[in-house]
Parts: sequence; C-alpha cells; structure tokens
Amino acid sequence: MLAHALVAALALATGQVRAESPRTSTASGQSVPVLPFPGQTQTYNIIQWDPNQLPRIYERTDQLPLTDEEVAKLAQAGFDEAQLVKMIEQRRCACDASADGLIRLKQAGVPKGVLDAVSTHALKPNRGLDLLVTLDFTGESRTAREAFLYFFVEDGELTRVFSANLPELLSRQNEHETMVDRSDILRARTVRRIQLAGQVPLKTYGTHRVMVAASANPTLTHPSQLTEAERAKAQLYTFDYPRASLQSLCRLTAGYRRDAVLAYKWNFQGSRFECEWN
Repeated sequence: MLAHALVAALALATGQVRAESPRTSTASGQSVPVLPFPGQTQTYNIIQWDPNQLPRIYERTDQLPLTDEEVAKLAQAGFDEAQLVKMIEQRRCACDASADGLIRLKQAGVPKGVLDAVSTHALKPNRGLDLLVTLDFTGESRTAREAFLYFFVEDGELTRVFSANLPELLSRQNEHETMVDRSDILRARTVRRIQLAGQVPLKTYGTHRVMVAASANPTLTHPSQLTEAERAKAQLYTFDYPRASLQSLCRLTAGYRRDAVLAYKWNFQGSRFECEWN
C-alpha cells in the first residue's frame, strides 16, 4: 500500500491527476487517486539491464571527413591507434570501406582498430549525383532550331543518355520557370529560364566524361550518331566522381539565343558543366 501512496504522491506533484480519477484508500484510511492504467500487466526487472548496452554518443566536428590517403598518411606519420580512431569518430571518413579499400589501407600500415573505425564510420558510398539543369532562352522566339538537347555520361562500360524534348518543354508552363531581364542601355534582352533537377545514377568512381550536344534527331542513343556539325558545336567535360562525399551536386547550364536569320527560332550557343563535392 505504501507503493500506491508513493505513486499517488508523484502523480499529484506533477499535476497529472484529475478530479474524476478513480480513487482508493491507503492503510491509514486516506483516499488517493489511482491512474486508469490497463488491467493487463507485464513486469520487467530493470536492475538486470546492462549499462554497457547504452548507445555510444559521438562528438562530431565541423571539419571535413578524412580520406583514405589522409588516414594512411596519419598512420605512417606515427599517430597512434586511439588518436586515429577518435579522429574518425569525430570527422567520419570519406573512405573506400569495401574489401579492396580496407586491404589497401592495411597494406599502407593502418592498424586493425583503425580499419574497424573506417568500416563503422565511413560515409555511405555514392550511388549517383544530383544534377541541376538550367536552360536559358534569350530573345523573343518560339522554338529551338535543334529540337533536342542531349548529354551523354560515360559510366564504365556504359554510356548513359539523357535528352530533353525542347518543343514539349517550351510549350508548357514549367514549375521552375522565370523570366530574367538582362536589358542594358543599348538593347533589351529577355531570358526565359527553365530549371530541371534529377539524379544521374553512376556505378563507377573516378574520372568520367560528359558530352553536351544539341540535335534535330529525337532518337540518339550514342554520341557517335551526332552529325559532324552537331559534334562541332558540342562540349566535352571531365569530372572526378568520388566514392563517398557529403554532397554530390553538378550543374549543367545550356544557352540558346535568337537566331540571326530565323528570328522565331532559338539557336544552341553552348553549355557549362561543373560539379561540387564536399
């Protein structure tokens, strides 16, 4: 009964008891409220819990994650195992935690405990990159002279092909579309800007090539199918795709300008491609 009194006193102290709660009597005859818990119960003895099972809390830092090369360099410079493990816990590791990657670190002299930390705290491997495509159409025209924009991405033995049907894109009101005023003293210029965002899946890491081209052909499946004139106007870029990173954002900008002869058409002017890794 003393336990009932303690429960009631705690409930009253926290202000959780209402006047209409059921009531019972203590050994001294005092009436105290009883909270309406369900009748079916199951009991656990918490002194049997293992305090060693508490989840670890890691103190994180704003420093960039370590890389494979940095971990190996620090190990070879004489940093002891505990120091390296603490650094990886704080900063995480943009490392190759695959079997081959761990073997390379071991061959570089990285201690076993550090390998365990790399395996635990390595960033999730990249499976693709986020791509923001910006299309700028300058001048008062109605359609594009080359109706399809392509960008081809090299991915190991595979070429990934992405295309945009410009007449379809220009005929609709797009969710992310703005009119940009680039007027100057001598000439008024209006730019219709359309932005599209998506993810490009990539399975291989390291150096990749990207080709951006405009074409009148709606069914291209490889850069070799571009005409000689289309290849001459295309741009080729290379970028390094890391195995892991906090951010993987690339930006592709393509520009179209009012044709000097056919005023109702936009002509492909070129592109810019850049990536940001963190």
